[in-house]
Amino acid sequence: MRIAIVEDNHILLENLKMLLMGESNMEVVGAFSSAESALDMLDFSGTDVMLVDIGLPGMSGIDLIGKVKTTYPDMDIMAHTIFENRESVFSAIKAGASAYILKGSRPVELIDALNKLHDGGAPMSPKIARMVIQELQDAGSSDPYLLSRREKEVLKEIEKGMSYKEIATKLNISPQTIHTHIKKIYEKLHAQDRRDALVKARKKGII
Repeated sequence: MRIAIVEDNHILLENLKMLLMGESNMEVVGAFSSAESALDMLDFSGTDVMLVDIGLPGMSGIDLIGKVKTTYPDMDIMAHTIFENRESVFSAIKAGASAYILKGSRPVELIDALNKLHDGGAPMSPKIARMVIQELQDAGSSDPYLLSRREKEVLKEIEKGMSYKEIATKLNISPQTIHTHIKKIYEKLHAQDRRDALVKARKKGII
């Protein structure tokens, strides 16, 4: 497995290089501290896997992933980063990363993830995998339970234990309008009462 590493932390870059070179089935074909230097110097045709940090100086790791995948669609790319927020995760995946491993993982876990990636898998740190699954579950359950922005606002205030009158005052709308929103919320969630609506909304990821 011929691996290129792109990591701006020089100590980590050297540690990763030493770790991977210690594996009998791995060869480090390049170690770069920026996306620009990797693009300028790396022979991508001789690379099987790229291990890419997202938070690079200059061109970001996500932009690098996108550029590489455009020209070399069959290359396997692993994002190796501290970023675990939704935007970074899904931006990297959409750009072309097939794996997402958080820094701080044990060396054996990183080696295992690289092997799985090269064998056709899509390894992710457990926290990242859970986020992706939750996102898909939320997307899959949205249509029959879709609430409007205002209905969600009302439901969140109900969750806080506020009365209909208090909600109306806070949102600057009439109590009658609040009742109308709540009626629609119950209908969309097939809920019998306030407690039932909150339980079903939580299960569907609405609140």
